[in-house]
Amino acid sequence: MTTVEQLVQAVQDGKAPQAAELAGRAVEEGADAGAVVDSLGAAMRAVGDRFGTGEIFLPELMLAARAMQKAMEVLQPALLASASVAAKLGVIVVGTVKGDVHEIGKDIAITMLRASGFEVYDLGRDVNALDFVRRAEELGADIIGASALMTTTMPAQKELVDTLVAKGLRDKYHVILGGAPVTAEWVAEAGADSWGEDAAKSAKLLEQAMADKRAGAGR
Repeated sequence: MTTVEQLVQAVQDGKAPQAAELAGRAVEEGADAGAVVDSLGAAMRAVGDRFGTGEIFLPELMLAARAMQKAMEVLQPALLASASVAAKLGVIVVGTVKGDVHEIGKDIAITMLRASGFEVYDLGRDVNALDFVRRAEELGADIIGASALMTTTMPAQKELVDTLVAKGLRDKYHVILGGAPVTAEWVAEAGADSWGEDAAKSAKLLEQAMADKRAGAGR
């Protein structure tokens, strides 16, 4: 097995110290940090699927999340150092919605977005719709990212969009939704603009969104 394959296995097995060690080894070997994060993201989705089917239980899920967090602590400096973007692409506020305290997926996305050249403000977890809007206005954001890791908290994503509409601010922001239960169909139903299927795709999608915005402003 390669070092990255061993790292993926360590994360899935919930072995945090081993995951941190292997992440460091992968960096030393010159592995592309972004590609490693993508592999780990896929590994965590697989763990989530196993939890959803009852193959594993909450303690195993939490151990895997902890191992992922430790690996990311090692990988983040390398990921940010690999960024070669001269100008800021845009300003993003990101948070996990009201009633939801999961942050692993959000934190991975933030790392990738910063590496891509975005200025990202992390609002944390359990963020209500009004606070998303207030902070976006205060910071002059271009994009609002709302994560929900449970089906029971997904309605809070729609509440965010509804709040923007009620305040006459909907057209001002690109709204991207993320989280394991989120689908393209839900994005359309909620009235958002896009879906962060994974961290790497989110970064590329938002780069394009900002390019389109600049092109529109130049007309």
